[in-house]
Amino acid sequence: MELMTISEAAGCFHVSARMLRYYEKMGLLNSSRMEGYAYRVYDEEAIRRLQQILVLRKLRIPVKQIKVILDDENQRQTMEILQKEMEELEEEILALSTIQGILKILVSRLDDSIKRHVRLELLEDAEIMEIVHVLHPPKTNLKEEQTMSELTKANEVLEAKMDIRVVYLPPATVAASHYVGKSPEDVAKERMYQFIKEKNLPVCKPDFRLYGFNNPSPENGQEEYGYEFWVTVPEDMKVEAPMVKKKFQGGLYAAHAIKMGDFHEWGPFVERIQKSEEYEPNWREPEGMGGCLEEELNIYSNILEGKSAAEQLDLLIPIRRKG
Repeated sequence: MELMTISEAAGCFHVSARMLRYYEKMGLLNSSRMEGYAYRVYDEEAIRRLQQILVLRKLRIPVKQIKVILDDENQRQTMEILQKEMEELEEEILALSTIQGILKILVSRLDDSIKRHVRLELLEDAEIMEIVHVLHPPKTNLKEEQTMSELTKANEVLEAKMDIRVVYLPPATVAASHYVGKSPEDVAKERMYQFIKEKNLPVCKPDFRLYGFNNPSPENGQEEYGYEFWVTVPEDMKVEAPMVKKKFQGGLYAAHAIKMGDFHEWGPFVERIQKSEEYEPNWREPEGMGGCLEEELNIYSNILEGKSAAEQLDLLIPIRRKG
């Protein structure tokens, strides 16, 4: 029976070990201890399940829905989920096709007006505005089957068009929760959420923000690593052990929002910043991830509603203008 450690599976399928741990936490995957192995491993059944998960993620199926699909014996719920996703994609395709059709017409009109040395007022042309209302996109013939390479390429195209914002994070006083061991995010977060509730931050500092980062980052085959959370607090707030009071210098960051679990987007995100003509990474402290942070979005409402896990994160890369 073929066995793979978490790090071997991560390398084989080009995903992060953290993503695999997240899948385990969500109940999608199971690893086990085997005699003669120093680390937890995946057996053949788990590897097959992982392959199914990765294909479904490339098809943009949410993690929660994937769990339903994998546990659906009669596959009726699977059919409903896939049909719903297909309907949403068809709406998106229709909208994009409409925009593409209008742009083609505008380019054709502009080309003609430039050749005739006549200025075309795009937003005042009655005929063009009429086209916007009546245009129907052409039907497309879709293949019944798409190869894995085509699916991967489609995902790469979507990732290349990822939404990136430039934001400024102000300097702040923070309370830090740090833990080194197995599943450090869970331990550090439980301690952090408890601190937020005990200090009643939604009331005394309703604009509080929650950041996190590896410290230290996991190495190949290593199950134990570190994770640290920072929450912004009033400067005069007393912070008791095991929490630690620190100063966050803030600065300029590139931001990209992801759904929880989509940590594979770190790679193309960093590549986009490295190829930027205007900005470049400005690696700095905290050193766990070169100054990169993960900010839990909607933390205020998450705490008030009693949620234990974020559904969306901002990936943050410290940057500076070139030159």
